[in-house]
Amino acid sequence: MRKHRRTRLGPADVDGAPGKQGLRTQMTLRCVTCGHDHPLTDLPWRCARCHGVLDLAGFTAAMPDRATLRDRPPTLWRYAEALPVGEPPDISMGEGMTPLLGIPGQPGLALKADYLMPTGSFKDRGAALLVALAGELSVTRMVADSSGNVGAAIAAYATRAGMACDVYVPAAASTGKLAQLLAYGATVHRVEGSREDTAAAAAAAADEPGTFYASHVYNPFFLHGTKTYVFELWEQLGGQLPRTLVLPVGNGTLVLGAYLGCKELLEQRLIDRIPVIVAVQAAACAPLANAFNDGLSAPASVTAEATAAEGIAIGVPARGHQILAAVRETAGKIVTVTDDQIIAAYKALARAGLYVEPTAATSWAAASTGVAGIPATPGPQPHAVVPLCGSGLKSAR
Repeated sequence: MRKHRRTRLGPADVDGAPGKQGLRTQMTLRCVTCGHDHPLTDLPWRCARCHGVLDLAGFTAAMPDRATLRDRPPTLWRYAEALPVGEPPDISMGEGMTPLLGIPGQPGLALKADYLMPTGSFKDRGAALLVALAGELSVTRMVADSSGNVGAAIAAYATRAGMACDVYVPAAASTGKLAQLLAYGATVHRVEGSREDTAAAAAAAADEPGTFYASHVYNPFFLHGTKTYVFELWEQLGGQLPRTLVLPVGNGTLVLGAYLGCKELLEQRLIDRIPVIVAVQAAACAPLANAFNDGLSAPASVTAEATAAEGIAIGVPARGHQILAAVRETAGKIVTVTDDQIIAAYKALARAGLYVEPTAATSWAAASTGVAGIPATPGPQPHAVVPLCGSGLKSAR
């Protein structure tokens, strides 16, 4: 397999294109609970002292101006100065800058088609950064856990980088997603039990020396990939963001990434407010919605039931307290939709020519039925944007 080759340049080359700046050495991973710092070279995935989740410290994003961006390739790496790791050579598959689409009969609402990413889901945004980081740290083996999409994304980028990849999946994962993992050359481990059982099996494997746990939940570099979702919206909407973002939430990687990206744009005075975030859960598994409605700061205890939205059926989200805080900070809310509403939205999107998996239809179910409670705003720009996160071609059993 091809070995990962690293090129260290400055933040931008002489003609202004995004540079491949490698790894910024001043960065650490800081525990959000006890504040302990961990060197990246230790390959940590949680706090060594208290097992808390880690955030990235020692990095400040610098968004390129719109004039500079006009001359850059339409990938997420166009935001080089705002990313904590540089673009690895020969690994990118053109991920990013997905289309923003309208829906007939739904003025004011727009859909961002992230299911058109190289591996068929928005998870490519975070996976590309995780593999770039792994390459900088000379990793040879990666471990991931996934209901399907993030495992496929990690496996695809890992194989391009010449890294071995083990993916732990729930035994009930769809055959389409399993076939994709196997095609990429990943070693697949099917785990009986809940989604949390799958994560626990991967975590045990990740504790082996020299193993990089490519966790979309625990590794904050993943969130720095998903934040490019709002960077692209900002560009596509002419240097502004919609009033409302309607986002699915399970482990919260898109909600937290979007919130992070919005904060960075606000800090650089490129927007004057952060959009309201309306996060959407399946009613069958809604620990965050229940907590939000009860005024709790941590996820509520729930007994997860089967749902068509398997990708967000997370009973114990590790970053739940951060998700709840982020949504409240934007004056947003967390709502639920039933499986009947999810399937109806899934079918309606297909009739509009947009074939996504049921999980990807949850936000549209909330937006199109009024559950999200989106206030209309006069003007030519969409007042709310909904992501289509995963391709329907992977959900067939």
